[in-house]
Amino acid sequence: MNNKFIRIYEDIAARIRTGEIEAGTLLPSELDLSESYQTSRETIRKALKMLSEEGYIQKIQGKGSIVLDIRKIDFPISGLVSFKELAKKMGHRAKTYVKVFEEKKVDQTLFKKINFGLNEKVWEIRRVRQVDGEHVILDKDHISQRLIPGLSKEICNDSIFEYIEEELGLTISFAKKEILVEEPTAEDRELLDLEGFHNVVVVRSQVYLEDASQFQFTEARHRPDKFRFVDFARRR
Repeated sequence: MNNKFIRIYEDIAARIRTGEIEAGTLLPSELDLSESYQTSRETIRKALKMLSEEGYIQKIQGKGSIVLDIRKIDFPISGLVSFKELAKKMGHRAKTYVKVFEEKKVDQTLFKKINFGLNEKVWEIRRVRQVDGEHVILDKDHISQRLIPGLSKEICNDSIFEYIEEELGLTISFAKKEILVEEPTAEDRELLDLEGFHNVVVVRSQVYLEDASQFQFTEARHRPDKFRFVDFARRR
């Protein structure tokens, strides 16, 4: 059948997710896989191509297909990377759901948390990030309407950074970040799959444009098992 390669892809992907096939190991050769699944090498090639596109394996010339560690996603600490850019490495394993998209004014409570003016109009956004069928990140954003006009729920579901840079023609320059470990809130418990987890990793970011204007305050709340925060450090 034409979709046999999909069933092979799903079988191998499931075995990688459960750890039956360990990260860092090489998959059997195309010939061995074709014999194991009793199918043609062309069908195996299609399954391997799909596994590569979905971020399960990396093909290495002269060696074969090495299994990637899908349990954790690398988040650069010093870099400014959108979730859409990270999701490209995961293929269709990652999805975004916009739970809240509202216009509001900065009140006294919000004023104490973010570096925006009192009564300034902002977009309030809540997005849940799903990876491998599990809700593992809650992104809570406040974005200046004055600096970033025209936002929509559809843009938030795709990529806010891409809209700012490609549609508005603005340059996102730098961010100040704070990383903490906290107990999950009631909202975390409601929106994320946290059964068995007693902490979340919280990354709070103030994000600035090229002229040093802060346009965004983000609080990203991560389930701790899925993410690895990485950076490159040099001794001065």
